[in-house]
Amino acid sequence: MNLPLSNHAYGEHALVLPPDDPTSHDDADISMETRLRMYRMLQEMRQFEKRAYDLFMQQLVKGTTHLSLGMEAVAAGFGAAMDTDDYTFATYRGHAHTLARGVPMEGVLAELLGRANGLLGGKGGSMHLTSVEHKVMGSYAIIGAHLTIANGAAWSAQYRRSGQVAVCFFGDGTTNIGAFHEALNYAAVFKLPVVFVCENNQYMEYTAIGDITAVRRPAADRAPAYGLEPIVVDGNDADAVHLVAAEALAHARSGKGPVMVEALTYRHGGHSRADPGKYKPPGELEAWLAYDPIKVYRGRLERLGVAAADIDAINAEVAAAVDEATEAAKNGPLPDPRAAFTDVWADGGHQWRS
Repeated sequence: MNLPLSNHAYGEHALVLPPDDPTSHDDADISMETRLRMYRMLQEMRQFEKRAYDLFMQQLVKGTTHLSLGMEAVAAGFGAAMDTDDYTFATYRGHAHTLARGVPMEGVLAELLGRANGLLGGKGGSMHLTSVEHKVMGSYAIIGAHLTIANGAAWSAQYRRSGQVAVCFFGDGTTNIGAFHEALNYAAVFKLPVVFVCENNQYMEYTAIGDITAVRRPAADRAPAYGLEPIVVDGNDADAVHLVAAEALAHARSGKGPVMVEALTYRHGGHSRADPGKYKPPGELEAWLAYDPIKVYRGRLERLGVAAADIDAINAEVAAAVDEATEAAKNGPLPDPRAAFTDVWADGGHQWRS
């Protein structure tokens, strides 16, 4: 899907504008069961992120956080399309992608709080969420590092003929990193079962991607250089993402090689909790808030006949689950200091050996 671009020249922020028609996928061939599942996922991600922000402001979160408020449709659309055995690789902005694979909220919140009942025993924090059980193979703080690791997982799946696909999510800024180009080239040469997903939220930390990138679509416009189709999708419409995800996963799973998807979206806040986002042009945030992914999806459900009361009930159920997870996380014990010396080597120990 090609979304409209503004008339800004490069160097003046080539802003991607939200679409004008939120009804464009109302008639998509997606079951109501899947749609309701994705709406619940959107709510879980949104309410979780808001709670994470509240806990950070209460100085309960250890370290910083990078929220994906406004970007939830990408994680929901792919999460609902992936098989349970497929792999997820995420960036430090990985809370939503972790939840999308079914990881319990309590474990994720407790990890943010550095508690022993956290997903990683309180040792990983917000930027390193991992759940091998759910095939969430890590959130990575080094820009672009996980693209090559996703290739490794995809090669393993190819070698084992397991039918698994590695899905690797990354930000628009990653497209200017060498690992992005190396990973795409390698995956294309060996036809690896990997789907690369660029979450183009318009900003690489504090700089507009359009200010320092020679092409308008930083991922899609570079895909043809590696023999890949330039796929662009509305990253604020969970249905649009889900349809593209299903097709991309089927392509990769069938042995036809990698897929590059650029999802156009927008983060409502700054880069991290230390960033007020004052560099954004006036009116930009308001334009995207009018095309909020939850607003878009709720409107679609109502047009398709889902009662407002039923939608409100989902919201309330998610709110109760977030509250319950919050209390369990806050009441979790602090890690035993001796835990710092575990999980260092493959056998769980810490003693040096040659």
